[in-house]
Amino acid sequence: MAFKPTQLGRELKPAGGKLAAEERALAAKSAEALITLEEEKVYREGVISIRDLIAPAAFSVESSYIQLGATFCRTLFVVSYPRYISIGWSSPIINLSVTMDISMFFYPVKSAIILKQLKNKVGALEAQINADAEKGAPRDPVRETALRDVEQLRDNLTQGIEHFFQFAFYVTIYADKLEKLNQISEDIEGLLGGKLIMSRKVLFQSEQGFNSTLPLCNDELLIAFNMNSSPIAASFPFISAELTSDDGILYGINRHNNSLILFDRFSLQNGNMVVFATAGAGKSYAVKLEILRTMMMGVDVIVIDPEMEYKHLSDAVGGTYINISLSSDSKVNPFDLPRPLGQETSVDDIIRGAVITVKGLLRIMLGGLTTVQDSIIDRALIETYAKKDITGDADLSAVTPPIIQDLQEILEGMEGSEELVLKLKKFTDGTFAGLFNSPTNVEMHNQLVVFSVRDLEDELRPLAIYAIINYIWNVVRSERKKRVLVIDEAWWLMQHEDSARFMYALVKRCRKYYLGVTTITQDVNDFLKSQYGQAIVNNSALQLLMKQSPAAVDLVQKVFLLTESEKYLLLESGVGEGIFFAGNKHAAIKVVASYTEDQLVTTNPEQLLEIEKSKKEFEAQTQ
Repeated sequence: MAFKPTQLGRELKPAGGKLAAEERALAAKSAEALITLEEEKVYREGVISIRDLIAPAAFSVESSYIQLGATFCRTLFVVSYPRYISIGWSSPIINLSVTMDISMFFYPVKSAIILKQLKNKVGALEAQINADAEKGAPRDPVRETALRDVEQLRDNLTQGIEHFFQFAFYVTIYADKLEKLNQISEDIEGLLGGKLIMSRKVLFQSEQGFNSTLPLCNDELLIAFNMNSSPIAASFPFISAELTSDDGILYGINRHNNSLILFDRFSLQNGNMVVFATAGAGKSYAVKLEILRTMMMGVDVIVIDPEMEYKHLSDAVGGTYINISLSSDSKVNPFDLPRPLGQETSVDDIIRGAVITVKGLLRIMLGGLTTVQDSIIDRALIETYAKKDITGDADLSAVTPPIIQDLQEILEGMEGSEELVLKLKKFTDGTFAGLFNSPTNVEMHNQLVVFSVRDLEDELRPLAIYAIINYIWNVVRSERKKRVLVIDEAWWLMQHEDSARFMYALVKRCRKYYLGVTTITQDVNDFLKSQYGQAIVNNSALQLLMKQSPAAVDLVQKVFLLTESEKYLLLESGVGEGIFFAGNKHAAIKVVASYTEDQLVTTNPEQLLEIEKSKKEFEAQTQ
């Protein structure tokens, strides 16, 4: 069928016009869509997404590590394993107090493929063993052991008891300095090497290693080891720190796995303990529980109580409660001396030590000493002891120690001591005369002895605590016995360098005399910023951290090497919750008590009022 050109043109013209209109409409829509996309792009550039929040400021890839902003990170991978690995072999790595990410990848391998390879391996081993036997060579235990292992694995795979995998284990560690990153890398390699597990740092694959430990399930390293299901099961990180021993007392419940935290503080390198918490976090409650349970083990306990919190406990267990104040009949003489313990220390050394200790107290009492005054006081103290016939050949068990009045009398006869005498008169004839200017008349022949300094002015508390600790130290050195000394609100002693130094010396030396010192404070910043406070923490094998304030938690994290999750745990802990450290181990703890223990150790004012009310009602009924 033929069409004339004019006729064909007339018939297609309307159709062509309609198509052009549609194309123009599509073009307009496309242009509008492009404009909309550009506008949305501009809008999105001004919107903060989650990626913007978590992305580092910079990303630098080096040969063996990556720098994410100010943080350095490195990935380590396991190359090979020994013949046997124990259950929980990764526990030392997981429980390290460092920030890390761990990834494990499992690639199933069909049993038929493995059985074929094992069959070939069995043939090769048997051929080697037979060849050695024909030559008369001695048996090779390594090959025989390998043959038994391969045969056992073949049986297990055939019976479906075992399955075969390729197993990859990667660890990415983080540090704020490259030197620290290198140290952590060496520590982890050392821990793995101690279990005969060979590991390596990534080299020229830093980015791939980092990506392999991100929560993306993406293995970019692809470094795997052939392993059957039993050792792989032993590699699962279902691990929590255990602080349970056969001996010791109950400190609380392990919040990781609900096991008991039982520990003997004297089983570590020293029996010292530090307790840091905010007010009302339950630190005194936890320490009083420890005192009660420690006494059941036959240990003597001495407490310095600044707020009369231990009176109820002392009365309940028949302890001795000694109130030290300006008007109290109980006196502690800072000039007291310990009795020599055997032939370990000469009398001359004891006197010199006493002079140094009393001089430290006098520095606090007199507001510091100049070099000349220090020399005068040193000479005066030796003469003061000599005045009471306390010399190198004296029997310390038969002498009477001097008091501050004797020191003042010696100073009055010395040239250049007028200012010192004037300052001392406040403690001999003035307002504070009732504190130190008397012989010691307190006794410590009880299993629980509590010294209260609540009724003293704030100015006198550091002096009184210093003198009490010195008296306790003299008693401890005179008779070696298992004891615990609890110093509540220890930050009072950190206010002055001499008392802080004395406290540090006590913590450092007490192990030799079977004494464990418990240091409690709520003023964490002042305590840890002191060089002696840091040293006390380092010399305390037990550490209990409870709820911390946001102002102090960063310093606590730095001192105790806490991870970010442990830091937030301390910020969000409830009453009686925290982290318990024992040597190199630590775990989240919940302090628990029985009903009877709770009635004895509670510090809740409402609860104490109810107890007092019940006592009065009971007494009224019995009369």
